[in-house]
Amino acid sequence: MRPVICAGNWKMHKTGREAVAFVDAFLPLASALPGRVEIVLCPPFTALAAIRAKLDGSRVRLGAQDVHWEESGAFTGAISAPMLREYGVHYVIIGHSERREYFGDTDLTVRLKTAAALAGGLTPIVAVGETIALRDAGKTLSHVTLQTRAALEGLSQADVARVVLAYEPIWAIGTGRSCDPSEANAVMAEMRACVPGLRDVPILYGGSVKPENIAAYTTQPEIDGGLVGGASLDPSSFAALCEKAS
Repeated sequence: MRPVICAGNWKMHKTGREAVAFVDAFLPLASALPGRVEIVLCPPFTALAAIRAKLDGSRVRLGAQDVHWEESGAFTGAISAPMLREYGVHYVIIGHSERREYFGDTDLTVRLKTAAALAGGLTPIVAVGETIALRDAGKTLSHVTLQTRAALEGLSQADVARVVLAYEPIWAIGTGRSCDPSEANAVMAEMRACVPGLRDVPILYGGSVKPENIAAYTTQPEIDGGLVGGASLDPSSFAALCEKAS
């Protein structure tokens, strides 16, 4: 059975002090949640060190929001997989639409980052999704499967099986609009079929996911949790979402 994963993407929110306050409030709530749910927090890089010790011994895994494809080098402002592993990071988000839009991530760099994460012992959460223009043109499936194949190109089937995918329709991120669960499920079914090895890989839904709607997604057969933005910034809200996701 595929695991249910709830990954909180804090984006550019929370200082180290604010992250510690969140964890202090969240861990007692998380300890009471169903054991099947894998919980991941992805704070800004500057908060990784602040909360690492807090998470040691807990059920909550630490994630990061990006990684470079090289282990070291003259890449000002970049963070490598070995650096993240040193801080106890297990997961890393790759290819989020905001990285693609604002920081120039492409299908090529997403592929390079995915391979680097796997080589560095991290589990990549590879995000794909379409704009409203592509959706209205009926190109959702072709675009999303193209992004999925591009991200995993060149990987062995064994490495593909170590990846987590996230379907995040761009038009639903932070807008209050969410994709119909059955529609999201159909997209994920196509994603699973487009690359060998994805049958047992968790696929998360992202895009205005919240406690009130997460169960409608995770009851769909192809959806295995959520990549959560705003609803992960409050301890009570995120705990409620994780509980309902199970």
